Amino acid sequence: MASSTARPETHDGAHAQDVARRLLGSSATLSYDPAVEVDWETPLDKDFHGASPEWSTLYGTAYWREMTDAQRKELTRQEAASVASTGIWFEMILQQMVLRDIYAKDPTRPAVQWALTEIADECRHSIMFARGAEKLGAPAYRPHRIAVELGRAFKTIAFGEAAYAAILVAEEVLDVMQRDWMRDERVAPFVRTINNIHVVEESRHMKFARDETRRRLARAGRLRRQVHAVVIAIASYVIVTSMVNKDVYENAGLDRERAVREARANEHHKALMRSSCAGLMEFLASARLLTRPALVFYKRAHLI
Repeated sequence: MASSTARPETHDGAHAQDVARRLLGSSATLSYDPAVEVDWETPLDKDFHGASPEWSTLYGTAYWREMTDAQRKELTRQEAASVASTGIWFEMILQQMVLRDIYAKDPTRPAVQWALTEIADECRHSIMFARGAEKLGAPAYRPHRIAVELGRAFKTIAFGEAAYAAILVAEEVLDVMQRDWMRDERVAPFVRTINNIHVVEESRHMKFARDETRRRLARAGRLRRQVHAVVIAIASYVIVTSMVNKDVYENAGLDRERAVREARANEHHKALMRSSCAGLMEFLASARLLTRPALVFYKRAHLI
């Protein structure tokens, strides 16, 4: 006879536990230790880029055409370090949201164990990104103070689909660019290894975030869906616009004001962001999260 204390599991809950079991199995089979996998000892070779040049915010501009090869490589190294620093910032937000979501829940359940596994992954990724940025010869880039405070509020109040969809946006945008970087032989080998590790392990996180977003939305009423659509869009805008700190231009030896001006007007980079986020926007549309107010922020961030 079944124990009278056993909780009945809904089909929705059973599906979530099944997804978590598969992700735990994948994590046990394919995970990395960046401390061992990444070549931290070999000195930085400045003949390499830090990211694929086509992903630079100045690629295709008049300024880019005037820059020397060495300046272009230094700029991509600074930009890659800035993206890594932004990744650390958002991974800290992510960890707190996930911890809050599973607080006081049954730790014997696969979904809770997977959430703890994801947090452990993100801790390793943050240390890996920090060491990578340092090796690239970059300072600790931080988002603008306003973004930091908005992030502080978001991690405190976001719940359900708002939390998981925002996690998905941050991970998807990073995933697309890092897939290009990890295959590009112009990029420093240790950076390619970092990107490969992040892409492999984040693929599981994205699967979980998509599944949780759909599952939480199934219980959401019209008002909640409308409000969360805007919250997710605002979070996406803040994340994307914080990726490349304006200080990267000065640290790469460029004229900061001119670089910022040309980067803002760079249609190549805007088009690259839009094309790279097509799959993400398709998912958000299928979840009915691309409301008219939300679209304003996605368009301003050049994600659609």
